[in-house]
Amino acid sequence: MSIKVLYFAGLREALGSSGETIVPPSGVATAGQLRGWLRERGGVWADQFADGRAVRVSVDHQMAEASTPIRAGAEVAFFPPVTGG
Repeated sequence: MSIKVLYFAGLREALGSSGETIVPPSGVATAGQLRGWLRERGGVWADQFADGRAVRVSVDHQMAEASTPIRAGAEVAFFPPVTGG
């Protein structure tokens, strides 16, 4: 299952990337599981996606919860709760 993951604002700066296309392992089926899998990359990823850290998520342009399912071809965006504009 290939998905597009986007990073905005401070996450983009900290991770050094605005996004990527990834194939998560088969056990990653929700937005929360995706966040946990990204955290497992370690280093700055572990810091930016740590439990308790305020990170919002959307799936296919709709605000999402940790339990929101992700499907093949989905666009998942992570961003801080408040972004400047």
